[in-house]
Amino acid sequence: MSHHLVEVKGLKYTYPDGNQALRGISFRITHGEAVGLVGANGVGKSTLLAHLAGALLPQEGTVRIGDYPLTPKTLPLIRKAVGMIFQDPDDQLFMPTVGDDVAFGPLNMGLPVDEVEKRVDEALALVGASHLKARPPYKLSGGEKRAISIATVLAMSPDILVMDEPSSALDPLSRRRLIQLLRTFKHTKIIATHDMDLVLDLCERTIILYQGEVLADGPTRELFQDEALLKKGHLEKPLRLQGCPVCGGL
Repeated sequence: MSHHLVEVKGLKYTYPDGNQALRGISFRITHGEAVGLVGANGVGKSTLLAHLAGALLPQEGTVRIGDYPLTPKTLPLIRKAVGMIFQDPDDQLFMPTVGDDVAFGPLNMGLPVDEVEKRVDEALALVGASHLKARPPYKLSGGEKRAISIATVLAMSPDILVMDEPSSALDPLSRRRLIQLLRTFKHTKIIATHDMDLVLDLCERTIILYQGEVLADGPTRELFQDEALLKKGHLEKPLRLQGCPVCGGL
């Protein structure tokens, strides 16, 4: 199914201040894959996600989403195919009620009102938040806001979910619920995060970025057990792989 394909070749991007954020990134993600994107602060994760969502255009190299290369002309198609979930849910929630927020995207796609209402109800049900439909977003907890931000994206029926630090600022129970929720989605998923345990839970494959380049790309558990590789990438093993600090056992 080519519409779920994500292909990046030789992608380079330099900001106006001279900061070269991406230095020739290449990878290919196919239908249904869940891929973690990890690395220290400033290695280019957010810049890469911005390209995948069509917020930035390549200066050099190419980005391909499904059957379409990322160009100014294909932006509407790219943005329809890719659903971006931001690090801060408040960046996505700005309408008077939860229902209004979830309906915003489908309405702007020009869908009929009855279809929009159906999508709103289905998306809220998927994230277990139907009871929040009439609530103002500012009265929600952090975990509830995260669930609604995901619903706003699901209502647009994207082929690919791109997430920036989805577990940021969540309490342990909300984080666990988020992981359980994301496990149910059959979408192609790309998750940029510092939460190594979340990646271990959700992603069979991980891409490690370092200084704007791909340092490693392979099976998550295999990469996360390579201490020399993690040290080079300024990363640490997930807590579950570090062993007991008292007895030394796993």
